[in-house]
Amino acid sequence: MSDDDLRRLLDLEAIRQLKARYCRFVDTRQWDRLATLFTPDTRFEGFGSAPTGAGPDEFVRGISSRLAHAVSVHHCHTPEIVFTGPDSARGIWAMMDLLQFPPGQSPREAPGRRGFRAYGHYEEAYRRDGGVWRFCFLRLTRLRIDPLPDDHPEPRTDLLAASPDWLGRGV
Repeated sequence: MSDDDLRRLLDLEAIRQLKARYCRFVDTRQWDRLATLFTPDTRFEGFGSAPTGAGPDEFVRGISSRLAHAVSVHHCHTPEIVFTGPDSARGIWAMMDLLQFPPGQSPREAPGRRGFRAYGHYEEAYRRDGGVWRFCFLRLTRLRIDPLPDDHPEPRTDLLAASPDWLGRGV
């Protein structure tokens, strides 16, 4: 294996880790950390939390407000990633998310309902910025949205909380 092949494999893994952090930071409400995953010129399309063309600050402000009292679960799978240059790449990720809102806070995607379970794809662009891979474009497309009925069970509140610093500390 050449050094170039090894570098590309390491870059692929860095982009996969970037996406994993994105999902975890959203679902565990780590908004300050989420903001560090984007280049300053990142643009967003297709998100309910920010208008098309929004930048990182507007996106993080919108998603943190929209999900403040909701339960969210984001899963991303089977990435297709291509490199467009030594420090740039594009990817498509299959995704599924579940968003459940408190009573009376119906999302626009499921009016009059508690939330939704949805399926689609993230289309993304990445750029190495200061030696670190970051998002520079995110688009969310939807294939299907299944509303959660009004009588959908309330989320449990007695679950063990995530450990935000688990990876950085000794066991």
